[in-house]
Amino acid sequence: MTEALVVKGKSPLQWAEESCRSLMNDYEPINLKPANRWHYHQGVFLCGMQDVWQVTKNEEYFQYYKEYVDKLVDEEGNFYFRRDELDAIQPGLLLFSLYKETGDKRYKIAAEKLRNLLKTLNKTKAGGFWHKDKYPYQMWLDGLYMAGPYTMTYGLTFDEPELVDLVLLQEELMRKQTYDPKTGLYFHGYDESGKTPWSQPETNTAPEIWGRSLGWYGMALVNLIELLPEGHPKKAELTGVLQDLVSNIVKYQDEETGLWYQIVDKGDRPDNWLESSGSALFIFTIAKAVNNGYVDEKYFEAAKKGYEGIVTRFIKVTPNGGLALTGICIGTSIGVYEYYVDRETDENDLHGVGAFVLASIQMHKHGA
Repeated sequence: MTEALVVKGKSPLQWAEESCRSLMNDYEPINLKPANRWHYHQGVFLCGMQDVWQVTKNEEYFQYYKEYVDKLVDEEGNFYFRRDELDAIQPGLLLFSLYKETGDKRYKIAAEKLRNLLKTLNKTKAGGFWHKDKYPYQMWLDGLYMAGPYTMTYGLTFDEPELVDLVLLQEELMRKQTYDPKTGLYFHGYDESGKTPWSQPETNTAPEIWGRSLGWYGMALVNLIELLPEGHPKKAELTGVLQDLVSNIVKYQDEETGLWYQIVDKGDRPDNWLESSGSALFIFTIAKAVNNGYVDEKYFEAAKKGYEGIVTRFIKVTPNGGLALTGICIGTSIGVYEYYVDRETDENDLHGVGAFVLASIQMHKHGA
């Protein structure tokens, strides 16, 4: 056991709970933005809340994310979700614990509907899922998290081993198509057609390494390794990939703040800026990799420094006494350098708060 971390007078678990309660006090579950919608913004935040519930066993957290799902999924398991994108799958991660805790079959029916989306999504020639229909032939790092952990969990829970293989194929295609040998990191995405304005000659990759997309990939990777059964032939290989990723991520950590830049490998440019959600996802990835024994304990110092940086630089107290996470890049597609650095930031954007809560729980587990 290591000494418990305290940052500005609070433990990571306290920061996680206060972040959750700030949004719980401001929004009924169904009104979390974008309101009245099955969407990954809510999904990421509520997955963080689910982790808080699993640690604290405080029923209020469970009931909050249950209410979000219950307002969208009817008694027969019907619900509206967008059927042309990987993003729609991510909130389905909430369905597994709801089904396990309640035994209500509608959660299983809803889960099956999301699983069946995999049968109709468009694919590249190599078998990789398009990120969305409106982005033809494009694979984005974001997509591995949006669909990967859900699909693997579904396959393991409901005895469809072919889904595990499907996820492993997606990861391999994503990794090999977006790898940047110069940094050891991964570009935001890849366009098989090579017809998008941002496609790089010869490789067809995106031109930049965007923090949050790389963070989604890291979070997906460490979660998939955890899900794979012991002895699975891919577990050791992916652990090696994760080890390389972590060792390269920390090379680009800002020395002064412990945070990471919007464009990860170009922190020397004056118009680049430190961003909170990508930093939180890197902290999650590193801390969970340490906690699970996938990488050396020495890397926890990088997670600790980053976590302290987020709390110090990006968390503020709101007029009503709640917490707001600042410095969160708004939703972002693939583009050129200027596109990323010109993006606006928001406060308490859900994929930022969700990433922070998820990271907080991993920081808590290290000291628990």
